[in-house]
Parts: sequence; structure tokens; C-alpha cells
Amino acid sequence: LHRSELKFADAASLMAAARNIGEYVNRQIDADHHSMDARLPDGSRVHVIIPPSSRNGCCISIRKFQKSTFNLDSLVQRGSMSETAAEFLKLCVLLHKNMVIAGGTGTGKTSMLNALSASIPEHERIIVIEDSSELQLHQPHTVYLEAQPPRPDGRGHVGIRDLFVDSLRMRPDRIVVGEVRRGEALDLVQSMLSGHAGSLSTVHANTPRDAAIRLETLCMMSDVGLPVHVARTQVASAINLVVNIARLGDGSRRVQVISEMLGLDEHNQYVFRDLFRFYPSGRDTEGRILGEMRPTGELPTFSGEAHSMG
Repeated sequence: LHRSELKFADAASLMAAARNIGEYVNRQIDADHHSMDARLPDGSRVHVIIPPSSRNGCCISIRKFQKSTFNLDSLVQRGSMSETAAEFLKLCVLLHKNMVIAGGTGTGKTSMLNALSASIPEHERIIVIEDSSELQLHQPHTVYLEAQPPRPDGRGHVGIRDLFVDSLRMRPDRIVVGEVRRGEALDLVQSMLSGHAGSLSTVHANTPRDAAIRLETLCMMSDVGLPVHVARTQVASAINLVVNIARLGDGSRRVQVISEMLGLDEHNQYVFRDLFRFYPSGRDTEGRILGEMRPTGELPTFSGEAHSMG
């Protein structure tokens, strides 16, 4: 976000602009509604928060989106991963492996999800489910579903879980979830287990193991009342790969590790096999982190599938 040099005449004019945005999307911003999320006509996302919650006065944050040109090759050119790792991930998408992209805030999870989705064949039917629409897929057979907050009267709320129910009735070849944050994780995991292989999603986590534990915890936040061992078993069975991204000290975003989920060990703990890993090798004269992503030498359990499927 950049602070704009453009200014409103006074605080009242800025507040009037915020209310106009609210009226455009049928949302309220007032003493009873301290904040608001909305979308402008060009697709930009807007967040508004007003006093007293915002001590500096009415604060409007606008998030603009460029038309996505991301694919795995473009991430290779940016140095986010190696060419070999990109080819491997393309094959995993074609093999309908269930993949989770893990990373912290601002690490580029959505960009990676866009890049991975570019490898989905054009004839497949894709259902995209998001809290706020950000993904831009190029395939013609894509349906975008977006959650809706309640109206001022408290009605009209549509959550990710509601959209999941709808998506399963639409005969999808792929289900892509922008980000898993709550109990909808259980719906995602169970859809992966029930024949909707090749699903893609993102989760806030710093390691593959943390990603699995996060999904397990979110599954237990659903209203089903799942025992922890059942949630863990389902996550371990559903997820095939975790792609872990990090933002490094020089500001660059790199894939740190690509790991295969191997299930649970005798102590009921998640077992991962690292297939690719980023190996740093110091900094250059401008302070940029040097290094390369290399295969670890471990083969995935599905290494024969690519050949058998041509």
C-alpha cells in the first residue's frame, strides 16, 4: 500500500466518499458498523475503518489487482524456484495431486496459487471459492464463487462452507480455495478424500508440518465436533504435497521446500519427505540472498504415475 498524495477537502468529505462506496455495495459504515469490505467497479478491494476504532480518522485502504500473468515459468524467471521444481509442480497438477501452499502473510501464496492453476488443462471444470475474489484463472471453464457478509438486517450471509456445498453439486474437476481460515477446512479435506482430487488451496503456516497441524485445527473448528485423531487421519490422507513459501530478509519471495505428505507414523505424528529444498549460499554485493533450489534426492511415492499416464 502507498499513501496517496491526493487529498479530500476535509474529514467530512472523506467520510462521505466512504459512505458512497458502502451504498454502491449495499453495506453500512456508521456507529454500529465500524468497518466495511467492498469492491469497486474495476475489481479493486476496499477496506474502510472509521473512528473511534481508527484513531487517525477514517482510513480507506484500496487493493488494486493487475491482470494475472503468473505461471510457474514466470516464477522461475523471478528466482522464486528452480526450473526443475517448476516442471515437477506442473506434473503434480496434471496428476491431480492435492496441494497446499503454506506461508506467512505477504509471502506470495496467492501468486503461487495462480501460477499452479495455470497448469490445469483447459477442458477441466474449475470451481474457485474465495472469501474475497482475488484469483484470476485463464481457463474458460471456471466458475468463481465468493462469500458474502450479512446485510445490515443480519440476513444474507453466505460462508465458504455454504459455497462448498454448492460447488460439489456443480460437478467440478477441480476445487480451488483461495485461503482456508475456518471450519471449511473440513469440507475441503473431505472433498479431497471423496473423489475431488487435484484440489489447490493456501493456508497460513511457516512449515509443511505447521500447515498440516493448522488444517487439523481448522477442521476441528467446524460444527461437526471431530475428535482430534480423526481430523489428523483425514488431513494425513487428503494432502499429497505442501509447497512452503517464505519472504526472505532481502524482500524476495522464495519457495523454501516442496514436501510430500507420507501419512502418520506409529506415534500418530505427521511424516513428510522433502523433495526439493532451497539452499542459501550467502549474499551478493547488493545484499540480495543467493542460493538455489535443488532436489533432495528423495523420490515421491507417485514417481511412476507420470510415466504410466504418458
